Amino acid sequence: MANDKLKSSDEPSLMWGGRFSRGQNSVMEAINASVDFDKRMYAQDIRASQVHARMLGAQGIIKSEDANAIVDGLNLVKKEIEKGDFSLSSALEDIHMNVEARLAELIGEPAGRLHTGRSRNDQVATDFKLWVRDALDALDENMRELQCALIDVAEVHAESVMPGFTHMQSAQPVTLGHHMLAYTEMIGRDRGRAMDCRKRLNENPLGAAALAGTSFPIDRDMTTKELDFDRPAVNSMDAVSDRDFALEFLSFGAILSTHLSRLAEEYVIWCSQQFAYVALGDAFSTGSSIMPQKRNPDAAELIRAKAGRVIGALNGLLIVMKGLPMTYGKDMQEDKEPVFEVFDTLKLSLLAMTGILGDSTFNIERMATDAGRGFATATDLADWLVRSLAMPFREAHKVTGGLVKMAEEKNCGLENLSLEEMQTVEAGITDDIYSVLSVDNALASRKSYGGAAPHNVSQAVKDARLRFL
Repeated sequence: MANDKLKSSDEPSLMWGGRFSRGQNSVMEAINASVDFDKRMYAQDIRASQVHARMLGAQGIIKSEDANAIVDGLNLVKKEIEKGDFSLSSALEDIHMNVEARLAELIGEPAGRLHTGRSRNDQVATDFKLWVRDALDALDENMRELQCALIDVAEVHAESVMPGFTHMQSAQPVTLGHHMLAYTEMIGRDRGRAMDCRKRLNENPLGAAALAGTSFPIDRDMTTKELDFDRPAVNSMDAVSDRDFALEFLSFGAILSTHLSRLAEEYVIWCSQQFAYVALGDAFSTGSSIMPQKRNPDAAELIRAKAGRVIGALNGLLIVMKGLPMTYGKDMQEDKEPVFEVFDTLKLSLLAMTGILGDSTFNIERMATDAGRGFATATDLADWLVRSLAMPFREAHKVTGGLVKMAEEKNCGLENLSLEEMQTVEAGITDDIYSVLSVDNALASRKSYGGAAPHNVSQAVKDARLRFL
């Protein structure tokens, strides 16, 4: 802290100070204030307050002229904030009280009627839900843009052969297009999770007041409609204590960032000279301060690292919430910083990953060469034995393993074994076996729904554009 001396202000807060005779210690003020971060919700706070004021006026709870003065005054406050002319005070704790205090300066006594029939508990819950809803909508567009970039790569490289890996060992040939469409599906599920979160959070807490509702004849259906919620929250205690929507947002974010991290990790591997599957341009690469030859995939590495921050934010809020009794505790003020940070992190990571894909030049010759390494067509050989010799698959697996061992000892590929050599392991093998040992033929045979055959991939690209874009 800039000043370690403990000081107290002379006057208690005008917002809640009737019970108190003196002000707070400066340390209490510092730990209690949230305006430095919850100021991000100013637009949602003003919108919800205007709707609340209009409802109070429509219900005759306050005079219509007071309601109109409040709505007009809040428009002036919003303009001041957006122009950078608004002064925030930590003594007023949060953005909600800062807005109300400035409203009182602008319109006088009617501002004191705004808080009729509500509490900061339902006010904050409403504002936060509105902010998270807007954040989900913004991220959905970013995820859609990433899917578009993935599908574009998949379309260009529907027939570009590459090795498919399990355990980071060459397994079976696939195409780069098929590989990118796998991530398209992952991001599609992430978008679905985001929309599920949005649907569940879209219940209106406004009107729950502190925890038990209010004795004023408020119209919760009116505020629900004007704030674009689907329905009013059913239980007032649940309405103010619920932070499931924040946890769900962070959970969605943790899964999304994990998917981004996996793709980023592959880029880090593929950019290495040992793989050399892809080269990044200058826009998303960095150099070394000592090694002039270096081109580092730092954007991908940072996307990979930021997943840890997102996962940590989820764990942090789960720990905050796990021991809280009903209904509201000040602990819940710790809900916003992780959500705000995760939104910023996800948005940046999505933009960076989209940029990386657009800045990539793939080495299709190198990938095609590697696709044939590691006996990648061994499964096709086993399948041929099943189809052509009516051999049980487990027996075909054993026979193929023997042929792989022979090829390893000869330091050659399966396709380089002579028919006579193969027949020493299984006499029934004919020269038709060579029709399945080439990478291209093996890949073309993967025609099952969702398989990696190039024709499948081209059709899957069209389907993906219809489903996601």
